[in-house]
Amino acid sequence: MRLYDKVAEGRFVSRPNRFVAYVEIDGVVSKCHVKNTGRCKELLVPGATVFLSKSDNPARSTRYDVVAVMKGDLLINMDSQAPNPVAVEGLRRIPQFRDVTEIRQEFVYGDSRIDIMATSHNERFLIEVKGVTLEHDGVARFPDAPTERGRKHLRELMHAVEDGWQAYVLFVVQMEGMKVFEPNEATDPEFASVLREAYRAGVGVLAHGCKVTKDSMALDHEIPIRL
Repeated sequence: MRLYDKVAEGRFVSRPNRFVAYVEIDGVVSKCHVKNTGRCKELLVPGATVFLSKSDNPARSTRYDVVAVMKGDLLINMDSQAPNPVAVEGLRRIPQFRDVTEIRQEFVYGDSRIDIMATSHNERFLIEVKGVTLEHDGVARFPDAPTERGRKHLRELMHAVEDGWQAYVLFVVQMEGMKVFEPNEATDPEFASVLREAYRAGVGVLAHGCKVTKDSMALDHEIPIRL
């Protein structure tokens, strides 16, 4: 579970660059750090309710981190650093990894760092984790912008399958209530194509939704995949 301390509520004003947002908190506009370098244009819209975790570092130029946002009635965690620890914490609750005995993070394989390497008594796994904050009408989608890095990781996983690994990509959907997950063909058709190629090559494709509150996120239910 990912937990946040000293959470405050605010109203999004603007985002001059990927790392900074201006948020009105208790009537005062404050400079805040955005914990997601993606576009998030459908999330960070003027007037949106956002939730912020206050920093304990007095030397920081930004007092708060933006960690979650309301999209209508839907609460979405948008902390891009959250999916990995949430996946590690909840990994053994996923049936494919129930018997895992060892978990290591940032495992170097080929020319990439794969998020998770895990072993059981008779299997070894490589698991790449992707956080998902984009949705439309109950359909979760990835990515929200073209991702060469994402395509590279999928190709590495295909090589891993050839080398005898059990390889998976795990989409951690940072919200509740999604009916299905699918690749975002309109934004990155090449990623969608490589994902289908990886699936045919034996790479497992999983998506799991999360229980999300304004100050926490934890891995929860499996979401059907539509490729």
